[in-house]
Amino acid sequence: MNRTKIWTWMALSGALLFMPVSASGQTMPPDEYMDLARDIFSELIEINTTNSERGNNTAAAEALARHLLDAGFPAEDVHVLVPGDAPTKGNLVARYRGRDSTLDPILLLAHIDVVEALPEDWSNDLDPFSFTERDGYYYGRGVTDDKDEAAIYTANFIRMRREGFVPDRDIVVALTADEEGGPRNGVAFLLEEHRELIDAAYALNEGGGGMEKDGRKISNNVQAAEKKFLNFTFRATNPGGHSSLPVPKNAVYDLSGALLALQEYDFPVMMHEVTEAFFLGSADLVGGPMGQAMRRIVNDPADAEAAAMLSQEPGYNSRLRTTCVATLLDGGHASNALPQLAEANVNCRIFPTHDPEDVHARLQELAAPYDVAVEPAGNATPSPPSPLTAEVLEPIERITEQMWPGVKVLPVMSTGATDGLYLRNAGIPVYGVSGIFGDMDDTRAHGQDERILMEHFYEGQEFLYRLVKALSGGGVA
Repeated sequence: MNRTKIWTWMALSGALLFMPVSASGQTMPPDEYMDLARDIFSELIEINTTNSERGNNTAAAEALARHLLDAGFPAEDVHVLVPGDAPTKGNLVARYRGRDSTLDPILLLAHIDVVEALPEDWSNDLDPFSFTERDGYYYGRGVTDDKDEAAIYTANFIRMRREGFVPDRDIVVALTADEEGGPRNGVAFLLEEHRELIDAAYALNEGGGGMEKDGRKISNNVQAAEKKFLNFTFRATNPGGHSSLPVPKNAVYDLSGALLALQEYDFPVMMHEVTEAFFLGSADLVGGPMGQAMRRIVNDPADAEAAAMLSQEPGYNSRLRTTCVATLLDGGHASNALPQLAEANVNCRIFPTHDPEDVHARLQELAAPYDVAVEPAGNATPSPPSPLTAEVLEPIERITEQMWPGVKVLPVMSTGATDGLYLRNAGIPVYGVSGIFGDMDDTRAHGQDERILMEHFYEGQEFLYRLVKALSGGGVA
């Protein structure tokens, strides 16, 4: 859809043709850069980058590299880096040179791999690997996770170069593989083998973004922390026997008892700088008894009444504490035999400051009365929260107010995981921020008919353009 059609749709749909503005201008990029971003986005969506025989992340990295090279970026600043043991798991790292090489760069991170999408699982008239434009939306696997940001960063690099922008410090973009799973995570690979190319003062990443409800923008979120991921195996064993001679002691019953005990248990409330800021900021937006409970829990994490109220909402509950939930079951070996083995996978999302050993010990306490053993499946990777520094937050708040007056900036902790954990463990703070808003009641990432509102995509493009320029300093040549 060209820009004329985009504006026509916005006008006909009741959207404002001219969005709220300040002295800094409209919330949309200039026409030529909207077209550029759309062309890059379309090409990227139609390259299958799943972790499958059909997927090829290297092809996507090479396509993006061509755009930068064609725009005049020096070949020595554009790298497609491919692990020797994984030829389809290539990554793009490109550098926009600043005037002072002694300053630490800013890193812009996005992954260009996507989760699997089978055409038969989507609507009959949509193909997950065809870029489809319909009723003001772009459809395709990855349009919200995370090829939108990859296309935006690439287009914005080209825009800044054409405009003659010279930042004070270098800006590095890394577009990577296997964030959604797979054998060769791109960020881990780059840290291990090409650290010098992506070292930075801090990084911008996915994980944040704007929240919209009923067409009204609520908040522009900044992800500064995320939970740790760890699976545990609950295992019940028994000598078994013939099913015609049942006995009270049964591996399936034992496992069931342990899982029911887990269901009834809440880990203690925990707080850190990011979640305190989230709940205090949300209190003003939510208001009423729930808003009061948010203020009370920050003031006193032991406030059981406030915790009980907040725990009724899964989004709040998951930000209050470590959570563990049964996700897989396996048991028995024959329909006419007493089970000798019953197992369950319990997936835990561990609060950043919570020791995984303490989680393990508590799970074992819950399971012990039922003779169920609990074992961790691997180790949790720490993800220390990033500091809420004015250097990063102030420009985000200022540009948010310019583009969407009255919209609050909220620091958040992701309950899921991103590649930010690798950078945080390497000493590089990470801030998930995009200015790309999404409907709180219509989240389709990883799901059927994934889509993004065109208006949101281009607003995010303009927001990230302004933000990166503000964070990197400098001016035109």
